[in-house]
Amino acid sequence: MSALATPPNDSDSFSTSYSDPLSEHGVGLADPLLSQGRRRMLDLVNRLHNTGVQIDIDLPQIAVIGSQSAGKSSLIESISGITLPRAAGTCTRCPTECRLSRADTPWQCVVELHFLTDKNGQNLGQQRNELFGDTIFEKSEVEERIRRAQRAILNPSKAAWNFLGDDDDEPTEVSFSTNFISLQISGPEVADLSFVDLPGLIASVSSKSGSERDIAMVESLVTAYISKPSCVILLTVACETDFENQGAHHLTKKYDPEGKRTIGVLTKPDRIPRGEEENWLPLIRNEQETLENNWYCVKQPSSQDLRQGITWEEARARENDFFATTTPWCELDPMYQKYLRTSNLVERLSLILSDLISKRLPEIQLELEDTIQKTRLTLQQLPKPPSNDPVGEVAGLLHVFVGELSKMIEGIPRSDGLLQSIRPAQERFRREIRNTAPDFRPFEEPLEDFLTPFEEPAFLSNEDGEEPSRDGSAPIYINQVLDRALAARTRELPGHYPFVVQKSYIDEFIAKWEASAQMLCRLVHNTLSQHVRALIPQHLALFGQGGLEQRVTIIVQDYMKQRAEAARALISKQNLLEKDGPLTLNEHYLADYKAKFLSYYKGVREKAQNPDLAEAIEEYRPNQELVYHGVEPSGIAQVLSGLAAIGLSGVDPADLVKLLPPDRMDPALTIMSDVRAYFQVAYKRFADNVPMAIDHELVRGVGCDLLTTLYDGLGINGPDGLRICRELAQESPSVAGKREELLKRLERLETASRELVRVGV
Repeated sequence: MSALATPPNDSDSFSTSYSDPLSEHGVGLADPLLSQGRRRMLDLVNRLHNTGVQIDIDLPQIAVIGSQSAGKSSLIESISGITLPRAAGTCTRCPTECRLSRADTPWQCVVELHFLTDKNGQNLGQQRNELFGDTIFEKSEVEERIRRAQRAILNPSKAAWNFLGDDDDEPTEVSFSTNFISLQISGPEVADLSFVDLPGLIASVSSKSGSERDIAMVESLVTAYISKPSCVILLTVACETDFENQGAHHLTKKYDPEGKRTIGVLTKPDRIPRGEEENWLPLIRNEQETLENNWYCVKQPSSQDLRQGITWEEARARENDFFATTTPWCELDPMYQKYLRTSNLVERLSLILSDLISKRLPEIQLELEDTIQKTRLTLQQLPKPPSNDPVGEVAGLLHVFVGELSKMIEGIPRSDGLLQSIRPAQERFRREIRNTAPDFRPFEEPLEDFLTPFEEPAFLSNEDGEEPSRDGSAPIYINQVLDRALAARTRELPGHYPFVVQKSYIDEFIAKWEASAQMLCRLVHNTLSQHVRALIPQHLALFGQGGLEQRVTIIVQDYMKQRAEAARALISKQNLLEKDGPLTLNEHYLADYKAKFLSYYKGVREKAQNPDLAEAIEEYRPNQELVYHGVEPSGIAQVLSGLAAIGLSGVDPADLVKLLPPDRMDPALTIMSDVRAYFQVAYKRFADNVPMAIDHELVRGVGCDLLTTLYDGLGINGPDGLRICRELAQESPSVAGKREELLKRLERLETASRELVRVGV
């Protein structure tokens, strides 16, 4: 009789009827009445596992877990029909994947080793699959092959094929491993099912070869499987041990607290102390520790049965007899009978796995496509791998960088562009120069009670578009100007004063200009440096190990210093040109300003000296129309009328001040007007020339001959150019490792994607 061919338990839809090995119906997915497409999907998931893509994508899987001595191995044997190695202590030391599939061909088993890590425990990136020995056609040979395969896994520094004929039982290099054994079992009486057997959780270490580290390592290995949302957890619990003391159950609750993807299996029901059987029935009835897919109970052969050589078929028959005749199992309500026996468990597992695969495959396809795109994008963000033409590659990078720098220097239409960032400093510089204007006051140094604010003429505010301000220099009163003029006289005629007076005032304000100009140069240099430093990594940071970026940064910074020195020298020369002596060919502009300032200064002074006359003249203009309407004429009107009577018609009221005695300060007013007019000419010239000099020598200057400077500084055109470029192009080990890992991941993902396309999912 087939191991999975047992008499019907009840008429429930979850239970399958079996008669004999010749029945046209198999177990679970082996039943030909079920969709052949679902069987193909199980094969597809198995092939996806072969690609190693489970590292990247959550693939549907059944993981068998349990504490040591929980009967886990016996359960695996009853499902798969093979015998697992048995020895003292922990038997399973690495995951063992069982891929069962029903076939019309004779029974066979193919053993493969799947390596996820190398001998040092480092992730390989791309899973390596290795066939371990020839195909097995006798079930009795499987146990020894698995034992040897496990030793090959646990000795990663040795070639696996050595263990096919090695009987050495020396201690292994590692106690446990994440690398796993794959058993591909097929035959006419095999269920369509796939699962992975994980090492049993260790409660304590007592063996000489064990260590506390093994406890954590096994738990970490089990966690890596059961923490995935698409992993169905097959939890084995031995009835001979108190339920609360079995660590596997607590670990399962941590990662599946609602019990949605856990199937519980009670083992060793024949070892329950007499009278305590009722303690386990609430689990079968799903009244305690409720699971969405229920608890099952199975009975496997005892150690004595195994020593006597019980066959798989006999074991299944004895299991059926046990549940059919033993109290309280045989007395369970028929609706709970479907949760007893291995055959019912296998059927339920195959249905759960097939349903999960049906649900997950469309999601897997989307996840694969999304992960492939993300992986490609990450690869694109890595620097290009070293080429066979390092000189050409370095030259190309430099040309692109210099081209982008030139665009930045010419100006880009962005608020954070270089020229936009420089402009505020240029405006401050212009205001600073403007504020050095001499503060001439057209009246004598005031007494304590005559400290009224002095305002600049309106035409200056209108012209500059802002209210003028001062740099804090003391006001210069007209008597001080006259005193300086008198002190400067040598052989001049009375009423004449040397030009050296005007020049002395001009020299004073020009002396203040160079400091502001050099400060502007430093600010522009700093701003330019910030923008260039930000630009260099954008083009060179991902090349090689950063050597090119570092060297280019040093060369460019040094070159900018040279250009800044040239700019500072030109600024000093501009300042010297101003100091050489007052000069302008803009005579009309100078004369216009002199006339305006002279008129202004005189008006202010006359207003201060003759306030009554000034007030009368100001009041006359708005009221002069009243004279022609019979209104009594004012004093100004009477004066103008009298002048007209003697033939002096058309006299402007403002001209009446000329009738006053000459002002002894007229020479000082002329000097003040000369100096102030020349300041307007010179400051605007200087405020333009300095920024132009900085732009020419520093900003635009950095872009001139920079490519040649870089070539010379790097030595690319020299005899060692090829060697230098190879060193610069040498890739960082971390980047190379990341690229290799991403390429392997992409290979896994694309291989898995092709499998999906091949079957038309």
